[in-house]
Amino acid sequence: MKFPDKARGSNTGRPIMVVFDLLGKKWSLRILWELHKERLNFRDLQSRCDQLSPTVLNKRLKELREIELVEHHSHGYGLTKSGQELSEHLIQLDRWANNWKKDVNSES
Repeated sequence: MKFPDKARGSNTGRPIMVVFDLLGKKWSLRILWELHKERLNFRDLQSRCDQLSPTVLNKRLKELREIELVEHHSHGYGLTKSGQELSEHLIQLDRWANNWKKDVNSES
């Protein structure tokens, strides 16, 4: 795969902008989040994504496979090494977001 040279909202092609663009597509982050603990087959992943339509799920999985964040084997869909590394950062971001929420609520 060739790394995308453009992203929505940015003509620079900076990798961070490309990542934000790809992850900002509806359901992409949710799919990655659901796969961060275990491999899932298509139906289980669909169920965990609030019954996301099969068409959209297929499209997002294809995109995430093309950018080598998700892989598919006989045991279902899972994260690649890069996907696992990204997942670690998402978990840290989740912790930060929870602390941020507490801080904002305590100031009200």
